[in-house]
Amino acid sequence: MHRTNLPSCITEYNSIWNPFLLAFIQQVISESDKSHFLPRTRLVGLYHQITAFMIDPQVLQRYGARELQLQKDEILFREGEEALHYFQVHAGAVKMITNSPDGQEFIQGIFKANDSFGEPPLLCSFPYPSFAIALEPAVVFKLSKEKFLTLLRENFEIHLQFDRILCQRLRYKSMVLSEISFYDPEHRIMSLLNYLKEEAHRHKPDGMIRENHVYEVPFTRQQLADMSGLRVETVIRTVKKMETDGKVKLVGRKITL
Repeated sequence: MHRTNLPSCITEYNSIWNPFLLAFIQQVISESDKSHFLPRTRLVGLYHQITAFMIDPQVLQRYGARELQLQKDEILFREGEEALHYFQVHAGAVKMITNSPDGQEFIQGIFKANDSFGEPPLLCSFPYPSFAIALEPAVVFKLSKEKFLTLLRENFEIHLQFDRILCQRLRYKSMVLSEISFYDPEHRIMSLLNYLKEEAHRHKPDGMIRENHVYEVPFTRQQLADMSGLRVETVIRTVKKMETDGKVKLVGRKITL
């Protein structure tokens, strides 16, 4: 039986927040997904057992967190560096990436306002397995490890939420790996696009969802390739076929659905 080679981003401990993996968790990828379209109503599934973690900014500031202003493409931390701080996005977006030996970039996750990231190396005292880079101008809360651990000790509910999330990441990783290994490029791309559209509907950022509910994908072909573990040439070829089949539309260079 042929098994697709998996990018390192999928096997990383923190990769449960990879948008492609979340596409599975939110049941964008499902056994009944024969036509690659989402059902009208979302059934209860794995996603409903996971809540995106955040700490109230006022709590962070009370424990000494400070705001970092990041410019687009500015590096927050590098692969191999010691994890000494807790990070949470206040505004903008940050991506975590790994690079293959041949230089190919894989996006482990894109973190937006109120998302935290990089906790496993912080709690388990191992070096960062990836880079964190500002995807756009961003503001990030930075709290020292010592003060973060004090925050957890003094706030049981926050501590408990972290424990739940870390356990769920471990549990779902093994389930997700077996599912995504067998999907063809078209299914993987469509699942990813459907997930991104779902996220846009939930967050409704300006300019993303039009009045007629057409979603314009804000990512380049290269970024979609980096998220799905495919080569950019495969993404370009597959998107063109999907347009021919009427599954997506191309408006200029933008993918819409």
